[in-house]
Amino acid sequence: MKLSANWLREFVKPKADAAQIAERLTRTGVEASAEALPKLSDQIIVGQITDLQPHPQADRLRVAQVNVGGKQALTIVCGATNAAVGMKAPVAIVGATLPNGTQIRHAALRGVESAGMLCSAEELGLAEKSEGLLVLDADAPLGKTLNEYLGLPDSIIELELTPNRGDCLGVAGLAREVSAIFALKAELPEAKAVKAQESRKLAVKIDSAADCPAYAGRLVTGLDAGARTPDWMRERLRRSGLRTIHPLVDITAYVMLELGQPMHAFDAAKISGPVSVRRARGGETLVLLNDQVVNCTTDDLLIADAAAPLALAGVMGGLPSSVTATTTEVFLESACFTPALVAKTGRRLRINSDALYRFERGVDPGLQQQALERATQLVLEICGGRAGPVSFAGARTPKTPKIRLRRSQLDRLIGHEIPSAEVEGALKRLGLGVTKVGAKAWVATVPSARYDLRIEADLIEEVARLYGYDRIPARAYSAQLVAGTASELQRTVAAPARQLIARGYQEAVTYSFVEAGLQEQLNPGPKAIPLDNPMADTQGVMRTTLWGGLLTAVRHNLKRQHPRVRLFEAGTCFEDRDGVTVEKLRLAGVAAGPAAAEQWGVPARPVDFFDVKADVEALLGRDLSQVRFERAGHPALHPGQSARLLRDGRQLGWIGTLHPRWAQSLDLQTAPVLFELDWATLAPSALAASQVPSEFPSSRRDLALVVPENLSVSDLLAAIRDAAGGLLGALSVFDVYRGTGLPKGFKSVAFGLIFQDNSRTLTDQEVDAVAQAVATALEKRFGASIRGSNRGGTDQSGIGGSAV
Repeated sequence: MKLSANWLREFVKPKADAAQIAERLTRTGVEASAEALPKLSDQIIVGQITDLQPHPQADRLRVAQVNVGGKQALTIVCGATNAAVGMKAPVAIVGATLPNGTQIRHAALRGVESAGMLCSAEELGLAEKSEGLLVLDADAPLGKTLNEYLGLPDSIIELELTPNRGDCLGVAGLAREVSAIFALKAELPEAKAVKAQESRKLAVKIDSAADCPAYAGRLVTGLDAGARTPDWMRERLRRSGLRTIHPLVDITAYVMLELGQPMHAFDAAKISGPVSVRRARGGETLVLLNDQVVNCTTDDLLIADAAAPLALAGVMGGLPSSVTATTTEVFLESACFTPALVAKTGRRLRINSDALYRFERGVDPGLQQQALERATQLVLEICGGRAGPVSFAGARTPKTPKIRLRRSQLDRLIGHEIPSAEVEGALKRLGLGVTKVGAKAWVATVPSARYDLRIEADLIEEVARLYGYDRIPARAYSAQLVAGTASELQRTVAAPARQLIARGYQEAVTYSFVEAGLQEQLNPGPKAIPLDNPMADTQGVMRTTLWGGLLTAVRHNLKRQHPRVRLFEAGTCFEDRDGVTVEKLRLAGVAAGPAAAEQWGVPARPVDFFDVKADVEALLGRDLSQVRFERAGHPALHPGQSARLLRDGRQLGWIGTLHPRWAQSLDLQTAPVLFELDWATLAPSALAASQVPSEFPSSRRDLALVVPENLSVSDLLAAIRDAAGGLLGALSVFDVYRGTGLPKGFKSVAFGLIFQDNSRTLTDQEVDAVAQAVATALEKRFGASIRGSNRGGTDQSGIGGSAV
């Protein structure tokens, strides 16, 4: 929220400039900043166009005679399309300097002498963009400097409020806060009751009392349809970031900024019967002021007449009942709505409005009558007319909670003893009624404006921030905090992260919110959790896999001429299981582009499945022997280039090349290779253990087996280890052959088996017996046949052997 510092000073006058006020606000928990508006040149004054003639040499220029309060009118060449005889506008006379540095001198424009410049709001630095001259009120005094007329110089104070401080969303509320900080008395506006001059009134009723504590309305008739919002109000709205629309709309916006009470103006001629506050009925629709058509649900609160809905309560008014340039009677609304209900409707419909911003943070339930009287005063002052009696429904006097504050609890939570006089003074400066109970407690009565003060801890926070956090001394903890150490049996996220970084990966941190469609392609099984109020359409659900964010990052980098991308991320994924949110920490990575950086020593080739498999094996470290890679299909991965990782029978994760269909939909030239591991399964680590090298020589036997093409090597390795027993010291695959000499649908896989015993030298007969037992077991289990060995010698059994 933005507001004028000069406006604030009408209510409270601290001896500090706007920057100092913002700094003190920030130190006490209300984040604020200040931006100074420049003082204009005193040669920029109020003028009036008395005559306007076409330029003799230019179609788009006109020659104006401008009265600036002197004896002689100024001749000024002007190109503004809205210039008109009788208009009052800012005039920069000769000698003036505009905020952009332009100096005004006598000049000849297409042969006509010009003695000044008629100015727009943009040229004066009062608006970022504007069309035409800045039109001033008809009663603006001629010759008066614009500084004096518009109240310059000024500063804009901008607030970034936490959701609990809705009481500061108005100049009056902020003035109360500033008065408490600076220990000053605030002169807050008091709207006197407007005497009714019109007997007509619209009855109001609340059908849903839990949703609307108070509702006030008033009919004002006989309005001047040609009224104009005065310059002083226009400027205050502009400096608060609001544009002027219509005098009635501007007045409601002004009261909202001044008091913090959102209001709405209905064209009374478009209202049929009494006005009610009720929940929407099924099937009701409403066209809002922004032309959005809303299909209402029973969770929405409506302002309605006897015929149809008029507005979405607390969110936005309806277009059919809005005021227009021909409106001559208006129904002013001032209400209080339940914050949670208004916020829910706004999030569902993805609507942002100034009213919603305030109602969802909480509006003072005792402010409605005062705001209505203030708005009525302004309507009568600006638009004329006759005010009717106030129609009111709900509680006129809201209940104010009483909170007990204990001295012992205050000292315990703050960690510092604040004098009792300062405690009472801080609470009273905030407008709380304070009664002392005994020697060590107080009872505070909370004003209706402070929605956020409900428990004892809230009062303690208020005392601490007004006392000054900088005045509370830092003290050592009474208990010694000893940093814990990770167990050797539990892997930390940092360990595999270092492994991946060492292998050329970079860590990525992506949003936990992803596009629903992309996630459904990548991980269709788990039920995603939708967001109530997503930041964008591409961030509509919580992620169930890390792949969505990583692939988006890969696409972003590849499109910006980074051909080789290696990214990994450790993050939480979310899943809805029967209404229960399940969170899982996962580690995922993606590799795209060349397998190695461009160089002369290695031929260029794209990264493939086995490159990334080697990276995964490296991060598994000593636990690699416990993990099995099993060929399996995944909806996001290439059917022939994907595998499931298993650890002790539990699924650890997936690895594979992205499915060509999804690579094409993501506009990727080549399909990247991905992996994702479940941290709960990955984290347990085997205890490191030393092993004394054997003093005795080993013996090697090579097996070249002919097996079906669809038989996985991991199954063969597991079977060999089972059959070889404890004498098998090492096992490796050194060759895979497909081609001439083999039956169709078969392949040859060659294994190297190293046998060794730590207590003696194994005989050839013992080693051959074990090797033969392995071959026999593989033949029975898989139908594997010995092809022969191309390494070492070859005996009659087809098993090659050598001593190492």
